[in-house]
Amino acid sequence: MDNLYVKQYEFEETARIPAIKSAIESLLFVSGEPLSMKELHNNLEIPTKIIESVINEMIIDYEEENRGIKLISINGGYQLVSKPQNSDSVQKLLKKNKRQSLSQASLESLAIIAYKQPITRVDIDEIRGVKSESAIQRLIERDLIRDIGRLEVPGRPILFGTTEEFLRQFELKDLGELPSLDLYAENNNDEINESIDLLNKAIETL
Repeated sequence: MDNLYVKQYEFEETARIPAIKSAIESLLFVSGEPLSMKELHNNLEIPTKIIESVINEMIIDYEEENRGIKLISINGGYQLVSKPQNSDSVQKLLKKNKRQSLSQASLESLAIIAYKQPITRVDIDEIRGVKSESAIQRLIERDLIRDIGRLEVPGRPILFGTTEEFLRQFELKDLGELPSLDLYAENNNDEINESIDLLNKAIETL
């Protein structure tokens, strides 16, 4: 009897998939920020297994060339974003200047933060061998890094880490998708702190 109940329930939920897709799309659109599986479950009140299956279908649906948006996963959450090929039109509508490429100093600082976070400005300076204040400020303005706390030492310096915008910009689900530094090391015995080139090469591949 239990098996019959389960099959009946699954059949009913399958028939509701179009409605579930519509509801998920509305929630993601209204939110504007990534929604976790728990948040989707709490709002839809259906099993997470079904939500996950529907979302996977939606990701494929949005990949069609004639769609202007796509569904991405960020840190376990889900969000609707515009497709990169439409960025010029979107930026024109929003009256934003076209994004400029990161300077070498900003790229170095971003790579170090991405791989060594949480990290203080002093540590970034020591790795780069030069001051990084302006580069860090630029990355903050671009919403690629943020203050994620304080180091519990005298002076309590700020700890920096990457943001969800960083993941969006480089199309990463999470930090675990960053390229492995081992792929770029000619000598695995090299100290990473003395190998900014490795960090740059890794993040440039994104």
